Amino acid sequence: MAEVKEFTLPDLGEGLTEAEVVRWLVEVGEVVAVDQPVVEVETAKAMVEVPCPYGGVVTARYGAEGEELAVGAPLLTVAVGADASAPAAAEGSGSGGADGVAAGADGADAAEDGGAGETSGAVLVGYGTGAPPARRRRVRPTPVPAAAAGQVNGVASGYGRHAVTPEVPVRAEAAEPAPGPVPVISPLVRRLARQNGVELRTLTGSGPDGLILRADVERAIGAAGAPAAAAEPSAAAASAPAADAGEVRIPLRGLRGVVADKMSRSRREIPEATCWVDVDATELLAARRAMNAAGGPDAPKISLLALLARICTAALARYPELNARVDTEAREIVRLERVHVGFAAQTDRGLVVPVVRDAHARSAESLSEELGRLTGAARDGSLTPGELTGSTFTLNNYGVFGVDGSTPIINHPEAAMLGVGRIVPKPWVYEGELAVRQVTQLSLTFDHRVCDGGVAGGFLRYVADCVEQPAVLLRGV
Repeated sequence: MAEVKEFTLPDLGEGLTEAEVVRWLVEVGEVVAVDQPVVEVETAKAMVEVPCPYGGVVTARYGAEGEELAVGAPLLTVAVGADASAPAAAEGSGSGGADGVAAGADGADAAEDGGAGETSGAVLVGYGTGAPPARRRRVRPTPVPAAAAGQVNGVASGYGRHAVTPEVPVRAEAAEPAPGPVPVISPLVRRLARQNGVELRTLTGSGPDGLILRADVERAIGAAGAPAAAAEPSAAAASAPAADAGEVRIPLRGLRGVVADKMSRSRREIPEATCWVDVDATELLAARRAMNAAGGPDAPKISLLALLARICTAALARYPELNARVDTEAREIVRLERVHVGFAAQTDRGLVVPVVRDAHARSAESLSEELGRLTGAARDGSLTPGELTGSTFTLNNYGVFGVDGSTPIINHPEAAMLGVGRIVPKPWVYEGELAVRQVTQLSLTFDHRVCDGGVAGGFLRYVADCVEQPAVLLRGV
């Protein structure tokens, strides 16, 4: 007998609690191999292809494209074993939630040790990397009438859908709560039961392997004569103000929602201040041209952003107070030895901050190469969560938008951010005479808890001196 295994949305790292289904990569009835990507999801950090830790036939998919699922919510079910090649008919598509459940997948004959299917080698939180799964007690459903045998009767209605189930008793009136784990996956189902005083252990689930669905809890509430709790989306809609004609509401979710939360937290926690200075960048542009000419036509070109990043790492070596963060709970300033430079990049998905690791140990050429790689990955949405976290200082080139200055919000929990405006020809006093020079504005936004104005001004002045006279950097070589 084939065993139906359920694959839930794993913890994709960095404390993420939800992800949006972007694109299904498999269909119901399709055979999948161990570690084969089955769905593409968008987290608050990046686009991720999720591999399935089981090999077999897909019997159900949960969640439509564009729908958000919580970590731990079911993604799909896979029939594993010798009979997996002949799954029961499962009609429908992901747009309605679960696409189907294999006939006979009631778990009655399923092996308690997880079956004989192949195990995964992928590192997913909550799933092994090849070790045998721990033995666990399987909850078996109460037999249903013959007329309902073989029907596809389970859909995870805890995510906004209702299950099609036979009319069977779902609450044992005088039965004692059964020992062992409660067969519930959805936290929404648990909350609904808790709010209405329903003891989950007294219910017989109508889902696969006795899984308790939201419809089971709602029927139990109705049988007890208690009004079922209104669906959360409806309650939220009732409490929300009526939309005016032509009003468009855009949900703050995914990447945009996380950016909003992070910026709000930065404003709440960080007492920031900004100082700025106009600088003559003519010599820096000339130095860049000389470097690229010396490398030859086939050598990789050094970008202006790479030179600015190199200047920032040199300035942070002189003023380490700004390569820090504040531990608010311990009331301590934490200074960091390694410099990981983040740089703001605007993409179709919104603003992201890729991170150049160990920027202090890189040359201008190495910085340019890594900045180019991360920029390309940001544009095509292939950045990993690890490439979007852990920065200790941010470089923001808002000059690409054609503006001169800005007072940006610090990228929490960092202590400082350097902003660079557009470089434009302006009249400038150079060597005692009026001349047309390439001028830009530099601004430093800093956490006033980690330093005072003297340190911030010294940092900014050193950066400005290196921009105006790149030879200043040679003192530290």
